Amino acid sequence: MLHIYNNLTKKKEPFVPIVPGRVRMYVCGMTVYDYCHLGHARVMVVFDMAVCYLRARGLEVTYIRNITDVDDKIIKRARENNEDIAALSARFIRAMDEDAAALGVEKPSAEPRATAYMPQIRGMIETLLKRSYAYRTKSGDVYYRVRKFPHYGALSGKAVDDLRAGARVEIGEEKDDPLDFALWKAAKPGEPEWASPWGAGRPGWHIECSAMSTSCLGDHFDIHGGGMDLKFPHHENEIAQSEAATGEKFVNTWMHVGFVRVNREKMSKSLGNFFTVREILARFRPEVVRYLILASHYRSPLDYSDESLHAAKSALDGFYIALRGLQPDMAAAGGEFEARFHAAMEDDFNTPRAFAELAELAHAINRAKSAGATAEADRLGGVLRRLGGVLRLLQHDPETHLKGIAEAKAAAAGGTEAPAAGAAALTPERIETLIAQRNAARKAREFAAADRIRAELQRAGVIIEDGPGGTTWRRE
Repeated sequence: MLHIYNNLTKKKEPFVPIVPGRVRMYVCGMTVYDYCHLGHARVMVVFDMAVCYLRARGLEVTYIRNITDVDDKIIKRARENNEDIAALSARFIRAMDEDAAALGVEKPSAEPRATAYMPQIRGMIETLLKRSYAYRTKSGDVYYRVRKFPHYGALSGKAVDDLRAGARVEIGEEKDDPLDFALWKAAKPGEPEWASPWGAGRPGWHIECSAMSTSCLGDHFDIHGGGMDLKFPHHENEIAQSEAATGEKFVNTWMHVGFVRVNREKMSKSLGNFFTVREILARFRPEVVRYLILASHYRSPLDYSDESLHAAKSALDGFYIALRGLQPDMAAAGGEFEARFHAAMEDDFNTPRAFAELAELAHAINRAKSAGATAEADRLGGVLRRLGGVLRLLQHDPETHLKGIAEAKAAAAGGTEAPAAGAAALTPERIETLIAQRNAARKAREFAAADRIRAELQRAGVIIEDGPGGTTWRRE
């Protein structure tokens, strides 16, 4: 049975859908004012993995990932660029979709945008005002009364009195309490605005997600997720306003993805260790980046470096080497390998342990190949392909992956996409020619010439391997 660590209760719990056989999940998506960075990619890949696994286990999943397309950061960036806000948002939504597709992330069931949910946002604010959980100010802002909600702090573990001691009121704010947060911001010159019963303006960030999630999934749903940085105050505020507005429990299970670290420090623009997905994909294949993300447990920090990416590539290559030359039997029974894989995944989506089981399966394939047990190797290869597919991995042709054929074609065509790290300038045809020349030199016992060719290939990042079936090669 699947167990998920619930950040609300601070423990692993059996996952039991509210409606048998059906899962409703909401994940906080991007605020679209810039390109996706590796932290965004981690959230997208992790929850894509979770959805894929839940569906593989026969559950019907409705997966909602929102887009914040009106926000202080978007307004600021549009001003800096002298660009229309809607045009800026549309541009970065397209870029986000391209990055997600490259990483093998499927589109969610729906991607609500905040600007399309103004009636629902206004309706929720009106309900909070009627129930005295919110109040209006003279300037036209609307704030949520944090102290009126008795369970505030349950998700983050923060005490209201401790929070209040460190809180402050910004210039221009008319709060009753420093902890209160904005549900509606009165219109300012040059900013987008919408009409409302309490004056023109725009919504606060927190209320957007409450309105979108409950509109798409109902007042009470199964899973809410996002990055660890959203646990407080964003998700804490979502719980407070949603439960006050509906009178129901908001979410059963809260999942949060750990931070990305560079040299053991949190990745951030201020530290200058900030990497966009596009920068990384210009040097490493998308499948390598996806593997790296899933190689760490989703709740743990992800340590990013060139070394970790090279290690991910090496591990991925090992799986494809095991699959090389096989005719995988996709209908084959998985036996203990499959049982252990699912046991790992059902322990809070423990992908590192699942990868360890796949590595053992790859070793078994290699042993079968060495023993000449072709049928057994094909059977196990089918299991490896099928289980890898649950994580959206290992679905490429092994020769294409190992020889870097896609990168070589892109480079030859003069495409804008840079070859992956280690992709050599030598074309596959040239490599095959050099290997044929080396084999001819070895046959003629001209070993010095054969060694020179091997060294030339090594300098170009090509590894050659001699075996009973002949010589094979792959990109380093």
